[in-house]
Order: sequence, then C-alpha cells, then structure tokens
Amino acid sequence: MRHPPRSAHLAVAGATALVAALLAPAVTATGAAPACAVEYTVTGQWDAGFQGAVKITNNQSALSSWTLTFDFAGGQKVTHGWNAKWSQSGTTVSAGNESYNGSLPTGASVSTGFIASRSGNNPVPTSFKLNGTVCNVDGQTPPDPGPTDPPPTGGGPPVLKVSGNKFTDAGGATRRLLGVNRSGGEFACVQGYGIWDGPVDDAAVKAIADWKANTVRIPLNEECWLGLSNIKPEYAGANYIAAVKELVARVEAHGMTPMVELHWTWGQYTGNSAGCADIHASCQKPMPNMQYTPAFWTSVANTFKADPYVVFDLFNEPYPDRAASTAQQAWTCWRDGGTCPGIGYEVAGMQDLVDAIRGTGATNPILAGGLAYSNDLTQWLTYKPRDPANNLAAAWHVYNFNTCSNESCWDSQLAPVAAQVPLVAGEIGENTCAHSFIDRVMKWFDDRRLSYLGWTWNTWNCSSGPALISAYDGTPTAFGIGLRDHLRALNP
Repeated sequence: MRHPPRSAHLAVAGATALVAALLAPAVTATGAAPACAVEYTVTGQWDAGFQGAVKITNNQSALSSWTLTFDFAGGQKVTHGWNAKWSQSGTTVSAGNESYNGSLPTGASVSTGFIASRSGNNPVPTSFKLNGTVCNVDGQTPPDPGPTDPPPTGGGPPVLKVSGNKFTDAGGATRRLLGVNRSGGEFACVQGYGIWDGPVDDAAVKAIADWKANTVRIPLNEECWLGLSNIKPEYAGANYIAAVKELVARVEAHGMTPMVELHWTWGQYTGNSAGCADIHASCQKPMPNMQYTPAFWTSVANTFKADPYVVFDLFNEPYPDRAASTAQQAWTCWRDGGTCPGIGYEVAGMQDLVDAIRGTGATNPILAGGLAYSNDLTQWLTYKPRDPANNLAAAWHVYNFNTCSNESCWDSQLAPVAAQVPLVAGEIGENTCAHSFIDRVMKWFDDRRLSYLGWTWNTWNCSSGPALISAYDGTPTAFGIGLRDHLRALNP
C-alpha cells in the first residue's frame, strides 16, 4: 500500500501444537497495611506461561517515583510488561514507574501488568516491597491459583488457534480479528528519524481500543529489527526490539490481539512495479530474501513464542507475479523461494518462513498473503505452505483500485479459500477519503464471519492515502468514521 509517512518521503507499503490455552481465573493476594497494599492477580495461564496484573496502593507519604519488588519461587521469568519498567535478576522481579505514572499520592493506586514464562507450578509471590517498604504486612497468605478456567470477561485478548476455517479461543468460541493497522515501524527507522510515526503510548493505544477494535497489526522492518549497519543505532537492534515488545504489551493490556508483520525487507529489485532501486529495506519488495528474512522470523518467533496472544503475518504484499512470466512460476516462487524469474536475489518462500518460525518451537498463528500485493488468492490453497502446528490462515488485502475489488470476484476467489482456512483482510481501504467501498467489504466479510483490519491508524491526509484518523486521540477522518462506527455497532 502506498502511503505518505512524511512529506519528504512517499513510501511504498503496502490442534496440533498451539500452546494449550488453559487460562487461570483471577487470583488475588491482598493485605491491609499502614504503608502500602499490593493486589497480585493471575489473569491468564497456559502451559509455558501466564499473564499477571498488579495493583499498588500507596498509604504512606506521597511518592514522586516508585519501584515494586517481589520474588518468584517457581522459576517464573518475566518476558515483558506494561505501565512499568519490568526487569528480573535471579528470582527478584522489579517494576519501576514510567515517566507518566511516577507520582503516587497518599491513598492513590497504580495498576501494571506483565507476561511471564513458567515451567510447572506457578506459586503466587508472598512478599512485596514498595521503595523498600514491606506491603501487606498483616501477613495474609495469598491463595493458591487453583484450577485453570477461561479468563474473566473483559480481561486480556484470547489465545487463538485455527480450527477448520475459523479462529477459536480456549473455550472453543469463534473469534474474528477486527481492528486497524498501526503503520510506522516499517519506515521511520530506515528513514532515520525514529521508531514509530506518532505516539504509541498508553493513551494512544487506548484510543484504538475505544473504537472497539480487538486487533492491531504492527508492520515491521527486518533491517531495523536485526540491527544492520545502515540503520541508526538508536533505532536498531535491541532498541527497536524493545520498542516493539512495549507496543505489543500495551496492545495486549487493552485486550487486543497484536499482529506483528514483516513489511519492508532487504534485496535489490528494479524490475516491473519496483517500489525503489535501493537494496536496503526502504520499500516493498516483491518477495522476502534468504539472506535476512528467515533470521528475522527466527528472532521474532523466539521473542514472542512464550506469548500465545501474538499473531505472525509473514510478508506484507508479495508480488512475484510482476516479475514472472506465468502464474505457475509466480506461485512456485511464492511458496518455495530460491531462484525466481526476474528477481535478482535468492528468495525466501513462504515455506521457508513457516519453517523458520516453527523451528523455534513457536506455535503462534501464522498468516500468509497471496500474490498481486496480497490481492490474489486464486491458487493459495494449491500452494499452501505446510504447517506442522496446523495453525495457518490466509491474508488478503483490498483497496478500491485493486483488481479483485467487487463482490463477484470475492464470491469466486475468496469464498473457496474462506471455506477451508480462516481468512483475514489484513488491509482494507480506499483512496476516496470516504468509506462507501470499505462498507461493502465489511458487509461481505460480516456476512461470512470473517476478519478485517483498516489501513491505517496514522494522521496522514486521507485524500492522499487511506488514513483513519486526524489525531491520535482517535478523531476519525471522513474515511475512518466508517470503520469506527461499524466496529462500535458490532460491539456496542
């Protein structure tokens, strides 16, 4: 999808093995104390990990900054968190305030949360300290987490798995992915001015949730994630990964599914429909590459394999059909990679990327888009990659100017795919600064209980690209108001 990330840059964008989702009920350890009180809640639990929530109440003098510490007794390890700076040394866990929530007046409370890995039992911590002061000093013993059940209504996002042609949650209920794209992570870092285009703090993510979105797609850049030398160090490698993990955690904290997606990749392509002549990851390439892309997905999968809420979207908008002479050549390149007609670098096919992810032990759901910038799924079922986890879905993109942009095409090309696997319209939009086209798309998908995500949650001019908002508080454009009102009508 073509979009204007900056006025100076017009960029081209575009069950076998899922972790068993046995989620624990809310379990709380509370205690009255003259200095501070801590409520520790296990809000979700699965075979290899769990999600926790912590509420801190300050009953002493007002604090301008705070740090909570406690110890895990069962070998648990915090992987990431939100609304606090989480870290762990040995068994000791620390959660320090963020810049926006350091002030804690007398009687005030602050809530934070985290994802952690575990192996075996998951005992609740028995002692908490706030700035070194022991909390809950009445000595009340926290209860054992007890048996596992589905999470309470209004908790975190569901753990999704592919069941036939639907996504289902731990209780077997059908789930749809409905939401928005949050563009920026694919281009700001390679253009050298940041990691995101606009704010991604808690208020900005809450504004997405306020639209009643349940999914946020997060486009990424492989050179920035891998920390290659052409990227400024402050926007690369560990710094970039930490920023992505923080955004994923905030999306989850607001009950939404994070979808991490590879958008821009390395590899020089100057053929038909080339987005740029640059070898670096500064535009949409026709296919991913063997030099870096499998390493990217191995790293991403290792980062998030203990977080079953995350969905992986393999590659934004493949277009090997623009370089190949026949559809068979293009689809073979799409699945198998290697030496592909018209593409000068060794291609990583969709099978290579599925194998890279599953090779880490990650069982998260995977999406794979088809040809023609993910608008062509005509032979997707024929060339479908093998997934040993049986957790693969089809991705599709549509704009009013695409070839397959009417109900007749959707009936003939999409319906057969949607009858066999979950179908997610990862990008829907139009260049009219209106919403009559996506209204038709949403109706077709609603009638079939399918998933869709609007492009894009960025404050660009909707007349030059499909921007949903004019401000990061969620103020919609004339285009975005159609998606906002529709999502709110589906989930009043």
